[in-house]
Amino acid sequence: MNDRYLLDTNIVIGLFEGDPEISEAFGHVAYAALNVVVYAELLAGALRSTRVTENVGRLERFSRSVPLLDCDRETAAAFAGLSVDLRRKGTPIPENDIWIAATARQHRLVLATRDRHFDHVEGLELARW
Repeated sequence: MNDRYLLDTNIVIGLFEGDPEISEAFGHVAYAALNVVVYAELLAGALRSTRVTENVGRLERFSRSVPLLDCDRETAAAFAGLSVDLRRKGTPIPENDIWIAATARQHRLVLATRDRHFDHVEGLELARW
């Protein structure tokens, strides 16, 4: 398995909460990145929380320690192809998750997630932590 990961939102939340399985797996990762969609989801959650300053600060510290991958034309093309393919197969997934999958495929990263609907994305390597 590739040792380069894109972290899904639920993995980062688990890491922040001290989930032992996620912490153990993350401790052995050579490369981990976030994409802007995951960052936005995490930031929105922090801003909705009762501990805004603490949660935004933790996210900012974490996001400075890993690369933040942006979406570009290649990501958009991958998003469009995945969206059409999933809809044709009758297995659509949330649009934000299509952007996350597109970024993982574009950068040839393993997607670390706990969401099962990513199983419907062909050619996406997954890690379940």
